[in-house]
Amino acid sequence: MALNFANNNSLSAITTLPASISGGGMTLISEQTASSSASISFTSGIDDTYDSYVFKLYNIHPADNSANLRFNLSVDGGSNYNVTKTSSAFAAWHKEDDSGTSLAYNTGNDLAQSTDPQRILFGGLDNANDGNGCATLQLFNPSSTTFVKHFMCTAVKNSYHPYAWNTFVGGYGNTTSAVNAVQFSLDSGNIDSGVIKLYGIS
Repeated sequence: MALNFANNNSLSAITTLPASISGGGMTLISEQTASSSASISFTSGIDDTYDSYVFKLYNIHPADNSANLRFNLSVDGGSNYNVTKTSSAFAAWHKEDDSGTSLAYNTGNDLAQSTDPQRILFGGLDNANDGNGCATLQLFNPSSTTFVKHFMCTAVKNSYHPYAWNTFVGGYGNTTSAVNAVQFSLDSGNIDSGVIKLYGIS
């Protein structure tokens, strides 16, 4: 059996890959910065270029105390955000003074064939100066016209109680139409500040 060796001696020396080898990874498509925003909408860049799209949410800070961050999906470029969704949700929390902890299913934040926005940072965001939440939301194969559209999210935040919260949400948009827009909002007040980035996964 013949052995094949790379001509370079280190990864840093590699300048190109053969066409048959995919580079993989995340490609930044767009980013938006909130500034007292009622909502943040991504109405372009979600198409059949990638099979999976990821939103990274950084330091989402609410204007109102105890607001919950949520998202919704659109099949008409953002004219309507009303895709029917079914989901499950659970959360873990730990109080700052170590007086309480919990890991439990959260029935108040799941959906059952609902067009309501899906909460992804729940339990109440803290609007104190250092209060914020961060999250990753992944949307799978949104351009399919055969299958429902699965999503999952992991999020962290400091609650106004004060607690450390870790929230988990998974579900699907029950539509076989292509999803081509996503909107983020709070269930109370504006998004005072924060950054949301959209990536395509190759």
